[in-house]
Amino acid sequence: MKQIVLIFLLFITANYFFAQKGQITGILHEKPATPVPYVTVTLTESTDKMIAAGISDNKGMFRLESIPAGKYTITYHLMGFQTISQPIQIQPDAMVNVGTLILEPDTKLLQEVSLTSQRSSVSLKLDKKVFEVGKDVLSQSGAVTDLLNIVPSVSVSPGGAISLRGNSNVLVLIDGRRTGLTQGNALEQVPADQVERVEVITNPSSRFDASGSAGIINIILKKNKKGGFSGQLRLVGGTPNESRISPSLNYKSNRINLFATYGLRISDYVGLYTMQQSTGLSGTPVYLDRRQDENRHDNAQLLYVGADFQVDDRNSITAAFMRNSTHDHDKTRLNYVYSGKSGAIDSSLSRNGESWEKRSYNQIEFNYTRKFKRPDKKFTVDMQYDFWDSDKEWNLSTGRISPLAITLPMIRTGSVGSSKDLMIKADMVQPLDSLSTLEFGLKMEDRRVNSDFIAEQQNTTGWEVIDQIDNHLLYKELIGSAYVQFSGKKGQFSYQAGLRSELTHIGIEDRMGSYTNEKNYNRLFPTVNISYRFKENGTLQGSYSKRINRPSLGMIYPFNELTDLTTRYVGNPELNPSYAHVFEVAFLKNWKTLTLNPSFYYQHNSGVIEDYTFQDAAGLFITMPANIHRETRQGFELSVLYNPVKWLQVNTELNVFHYAEQGSYQNQSFDYSGNTLTARLSTQLKLKDKLAFQILYNFRGANATAQTRADALHSIDFGCSKTFLKDKATISFDASNLFDLRKLKSITRGADYAISQTSIPNAARYRLTLVYRLNLKDTQNVRQAKSGNRN
Repeated sequence: MKQIVLIFLLFITANYFFAQKGQITGILHEKPATPVPYVTVTLTESTDKMIAAGISDNKGMFRLESIPAGKYTITYHLMGFQTISQPIQIQPDAMVNVGTLILEPDTKLLQEVSLTSQRSSVSLKLDKKVFEVGKDVLSQSGAVTDLLNIVPSVSVSPGGAISLRGNSNVLVLIDGRRTGLTQGNALEQVPADQVERVEVITNPSSRFDASGSAGIINIILKKNKKGGFSGQLRLVGGTPNESRISPSLNYKSNRINLFATYGLRISDYVGLYTMQQSTGLSGTPVYLDRRQDENRHDNAQLLYVGADFQVDDRNSITAAFMRNSTHDHDKTRLNYVYSGKSGAIDSSLSRNGESWEKRSYNQIEFNYTRKFKRPDKKFTVDMQYDFWDSDKEWNLSTGRISPLAITLPMIRTGSVGSSKDLMIKADMVQPLDSLSTLEFGLKMEDRRVNSDFIAEQQNTTGWEVIDQIDNHLLYKELIGSAYVQFSGKKGQFSYQAGLRSELTHIGIEDRMGSYTNEKNYNRLFPTVNISYRFKENGTLQGSYSKRINRPSLGMIYPFNELTDLTTRYVGNPELNPSYAHVFEVAFLKNWKTLTLNPSFYYQHNSGVIEDYTFQDAAGLFITMPANIHRETRQGFELSVLYNPVKWLQVNTELNVFHYAEQGSYQNQSFDYSGNTLTARLSTQLKLKDKLAFQILYNFRGANATAQTRADALHSIDFGCSKTFLKDKATISFDASNLFDLRKLKSITRGADYAISQTSIPNAARYRLTLVYRLNLKDTQNVRQAKSGNRN
């Protein structure tokens, strides 16, 4: 804490070394009292020389800074509205608030223009890269996981794992909050058309949690700005079966905003997994061919209700409740064929599995916001309480088909889990002058997870426990954090420096008394961001941050399902977090029809978590996570947006990087280095009458570790949409994973074995989506639920 207090005092003292200049603030609305974002605000002299320029935010607010004293003309311009110009005078060191201005629609222009160019879909902020996604065809159908595959630098594996620049140690947020719904493909339940933009934060500032060594993906949902009643109805039908209905209603007045959403989803997924396993390669080899067919059926219901209450002009309160319940019924069929060196079949087995799982995720959220007379000064308090429970049962029947048919004993597993997670935080934003701001805050999070897991095998007298797998685990985690951050601007330079301290206590114990482990660690996480804006509409940015990657619960729990006869994944309770130092230099340049965004990055990770595969004495292949010494990554990333004509837009992305790992675990060396790349190409056609088409190609190059090599991965997605009934309705069709190209192939090698696997968790999917809006524009949405505190 001494370091935090010292930096706090230094930042306050630094305020007096910067000369103050004038500042202009204001709010832009359209009738009835609806904020207007993205209005261009310019300040010019009598010679038409531009002095300053800015854009209004989502609340219609704008601010022009560093303005010398003098007489000027201020102009407000946005396509579809009448341009407003006014004289204004700035006194030395003065702060001028022009109040709330009402923009009038330009009816003549709206009647004449049918196709207009859009603002750039990518912008480079001081500590993040922002991608506007709402106008893509593929972002109007499907789920958030489909949408993320459009965003540069981001990729989603066939199994739903999200990665940033090829690194899966990424923290996913929704509206700036941690998400507890990213596990188990839960983001597939969130419709893509609810997303307004995606912020990719490769070097997060200290106001964010330090988790996620790759960085942060912040998903910003659309907000309703209309007064009175509004809402929408969303209907989805697809094959394999995907049926969704989601009505939402919203009522907004000057003081209160009531919102409610209900969602019902019925989905089927078809998966195929194959494996070729070779053992005893130094002596008498044994070969195994395994095929697993999977049919998953999910039922889900979501309810979200709440209210925003504007106490007065400066104080507001938000309270909401969410419940997301799911009921899954999965079936698997595994066939095993064993053969020897000659290729003749020795024996074959079959295992059928059937599981039932019920989950209930509940969330209570509360927010208090206090605004002040001074613009941008704000104090917020957030509280979020998440509690969930789950109950899952597996029944497994196994039989030998040849050479002699035999029915083997039945196996059943049961797992019951529950969690309680309380988060409280307070943040203060304190402008020091027109060019500098101090931010600081505190946060506490307490989490407790109970998990019971038992595996049993049937015998002549009943059921007996398998391999002593009868676990009753209690996981406790307490994280206390504090941060301070200073940001400022001098001419075309913007800068931001911060320090975050996180104190963590973790306790893991088996309630039967067989295992206990406690860990305590306190770390400081500094961050630095600098930016220079060129007059020719270009921005150069440099950044540094220190990050932490905490093991997920699935990595720590030392047990898992027993569906497969030959392989098993188990957690490692001895895992420690890994740490990363991340450096990046990025450039963004906008021309009339072209946007260019190259960046160079370097990342040094210590205590890296890597999967380790070995064969135990019984011949079972075990995969578990382990800490190794270090990993370094350095790469080049290039994003290009080309818009040669109004109706055509081409996005392309290339990420090339080199990685090197060093370390060992259990006599296995993990020393390895290699190169790989990812690429993406998206083409979109926007025709008259709001008819649009889009096709997307994704490529992930082959990559490897010391044990496993994964082949290159391809995928093609297609979508088309039509908006009609005066923007009240949109119908869209999309096809994901066309031609079933998204196949994950890998091979794992050891001293005396080789395992080759192919995974296709989801077959090609075709969907038809209809959205009908009540008193909403096609760029707006009703209030949606935030996600949980923790993953």
